[in-house]
Amino acid sequence: MKGYETCYGHRPDLAEERKRNASRGGKRGGRGRGRGEITEIKDLLKDLTERVLVGDLLPGPAIVVNQLQNTRLRAVEQARKVKETESLEERIEELERGQANAGRKPAGSVWRGAHSSNRKGG
Repeated sequence: MKGYETCYGHRPDLAEERKRNASRGGKRGGRGRGRGEITEIKDLLKDLTERVLVGDLLPGPAIVVNQLQNTRLRAVEQARKVKETESLEERIEELERGQANAGRKPAGSVWRGAHSSNRKGG
């Protein structure tokens, strides 16, 4: 970004904004992922169960579809774990940067100037 030493993803003053955006993003389930996809799978499994119970669908095809949906659920869960891990890594990096910056004093800070003028004879 022009006028800044770091990009949007690394600017400490935008940490809260990034956190809010990340929080909203996970709740929307963009591109068919997330809650919408899980709801879709649950609805399909419920329909399969009802159709098998009333005799509209043979158990064999229902078993195959059930296995495929279980695979799909595992993929959704894996994607969620990856996203969660990436989010945690970003938060840890932000905390580490904050810790590193907490030990530094800005060069030519007002504090130093004010402190040195209060000394005797100075």
